[in-house]
Amino acid sequence: MKLWAGRFSKEVDKRTNDFNSSISTDSRMYRYDITGSMAHASMLAAKGIISAEDGKKITDALADIMADIDEGRLLIDPNAEDIHTFIEQTLTERIGDAGKRLHTGRSRNDQVALDIRLYLRDECGEVIKELNELIDTLSAKGDAYGDAIMPGYTHLQKAQPITFKAHLTAYTEMLKRDVGRVEDAAKRMNYSPLGSGALAGTTYPIDRAMTAEALGFDGYTLSTLDGVSDRDFCIELASALSLIMVHLSRLSEEIVLWSSWEFKFIELDDAFSTGSSIMPQKKNPDIPELVRGKSGRVFGDLMTLLTVMKGLPLAYNKDMQEDKDAIFDAFDTVKICLTTLIPMIDTMKVLPENMRKAAAGGFINATDCADYLVSKGLPFRDAYKATGEVVAACIKAGKTLETFSIDEYKQICDKFDEGVYEAIKLENCVKRRGM
Repeated sequence: MKLWAGRFSKEVDKRTNDFNSSISTDSRMYRYDITGSMAHASMLAAKGIISAEDGKKITDALADIMADIDEGRLLIDPNAEDIHTFIEQTLTERIGDAGKRLHTGRSRNDQVALDIRLYLRDECGEVIKELNELIDTLSAKGDAYGDAIMPGYTHLQKAQPITFKAHLTAYTEMLKRDVGRVEDAAKRMNYSPLGSGALAGTTYPIDRAMTAEALGFDGYTLSTLDGVSDRDFCIELASALSLIMVHLSRLSEEIVLWSSWEFKFIELDDAFSTGSSIMPQKKNPDIPELVRGKSGRVFGDLMTLLTVMKGLPLAYNKDMQEDKDAIFDAFDTVKICLTTLIPMIDTMKVLPENMRKAAAGGFINATDCADYLVSKGLPFRDAYKATGEVVAACIKAGKTLETFSIDEYKQICDKFDEGVYEAIKLENCVKRRGM
């Protein structure tokens, strides 16, 4: 029987049931639904709204239901309208009229708003844990190859020499900001909507502070209309997750490039690579490629949430049922990307000799050459011009700055002397910049 039966004289069409059902999505929230109901029942009993005996029957039976689902003794009915209906009907089947008193002073509107906040709060903790593990993995890999010199790029053109550690540190800084964004969003989300009712609260003398404290919230939502209709926290979290995917996608793009024969800065472990069905020589970086692709999926989840919410009048509207598919998918996608990238990066082989060889070409120490002339008293723009002429002459002669003779240097600018070779040595270039 529907929780809202009584007003209607006809059975609901099966197509309406199927279209209206959210059990396939929200069943994952059963523990949070039960936890919230236990706090609500305890509050009702404490305030004398239901008897202490009924309150205990309800909380004990709910604990049993949770254990039965956890252990597989109770299967969630896929034909139920939603997880809230399934739990309440199971409760009533087990303890009779006492179970029917659970929903006193509560609506499914504030119930689902509570469940999703409780669920996402734990999801935030999981993502933060994985982000910190990725930060540690990147840091450890950078420390292991702290002196490895590689070319830094702008416009995907060799620019200046840097260390492999410095390159990875850029990503750990991005990920630290990601941790902060998730933490900030989770903090703003951590207010209980329970007690908002359908939209206008309740006439029962409930204690919202009691349930908020019991469930670990920092307080409760001050506006009951906002309490049931707010999904800002879903949008904010989806935005934070989208930025995480931007950063994971950028890192993945680098890994795809670095593992190619054209770069060969790294080699992925066989356990985290795939082959070709026709080309036996291939070793494909499927994991980072999939991460790049899955970033668009999370961006789409964010756009879904923004679109769902943009035109809704207060308070609750059925459109908001779509929030869970989007935000759950965003979290699921980010978590699987993180848990797969971490061991892939941990096991990848770094090839510092190839990095150093790549850094030796492309005149990435040209700025240091110009800076050397500045140290000799030449204005920077004149030093820049002279160094540009040196580079042009090297290209024409098939030489590098290191193999250009001092006589050739002096033909372009008489400020050059033997000290230029120490100035343009890649290790010194990196060291002077503190890389």
